[in-house]
Amino acid sequence: MSLLRRAALALGLGLLAGLALPAHAEALRYCDQHGEMSHEQRDRLFRFAALVRDELEASGQRLALVSRSGLDLARFGQRYSHTGVSLKGSEVAPWSVRQLYYACEERQPRLFDQGLTAFLLGLNNPQGGYISVVFLPEAAAATLEPAALDNRRALQLLGATYSANAYAYGLRYQNCNQWVMEMLASAWSDAPQAEEARVRAQDWMRAQGYAGSEFRLPFPPMMWLSVAVPWLHHDDHPQADLDAAVFRVSMPASIEAFVHERVPGARRVEFCHAGTRVVVHRGWEPIAEGCEPGAQDRVVMLD
Repeated sequence: MSLLRRAALALGLGLLAGLALPAHAEALRYCDQHGEMSHEQRDRLFRFAALVRDELEASGQRLALVSRSGLDLARFGQRYSHTGVSLKGSEVAPWSVRQLYYACEERQPRLFDQGLTAFLLGLNNPQGGYISVVFLPEAAAATLEPAALDNRRALQLLGATYSANAYAYGLRYQNCNQWVMEMLASAWSDAPQAEEARVRAQDWMRAQGYAGSEFRLPFPPMMWLSVAVPWLHHDDHPQADLDAAVFRVSMPASIEAFVHERVPGARRVEFCHAGTRVVVHRGWEPIAEGCEPGAQDRVVMLD
């Protein structure tokens, strides 16, 4: 490593050790074990999951895009960090979530079907969290469901190497949300399945005007942080973005924005829980910070 890169890394890690970038410090704990929940907190989470499942069942749909809060990315304007496809017809259990996840011990990406309640355990904060559910109109859902349930097709879209900040149009790496977006592209495009499934999916995404979420770092040296963290990389991003200290990454917010703009009839329901209070909000505008209900929102007390 050059002296310049060593100096940049030292500077970046120094900031992380201080108080400047708690969101990045959170990312460094990506694979840490999370603390145990109390019996009371677990009971509330189970009842919160039941509310989300009831909404899925009552929708009359067979699938939904489901996103959860998790890693604290609020500094970058991101409420949600992870998304998957919840499928009523899953072989694991109704409404299990098909998703890409990073197997920390193996240091590689895997596809995983996870029950809805277990998926919500990834909220990481026993005191509260947010869930976003996007329902698709029949035509869009009808093509996505068989594609998402097709193991062979799902694996064709799985990248070999994981990067949490993978470039939205890169093929060297892939993050969990990028796999979901490429699955949507594969299902909704007319391109036949092929060995170059990711290439074809990204070609369709470009043609449709998809744009990833922007992560703007305080200054370019923070880019070199990736050399110290095995699930962060910078070598797949365009040089112009690196010079501007910008990462363009597929995130739940960018996927939802694409669906909202390009799929007429898609609808969104957002849930949050804070202690004993659950707020259910319908529409594309987000729930207020702090899980504060609006005038038209439904409030459910868990105790």
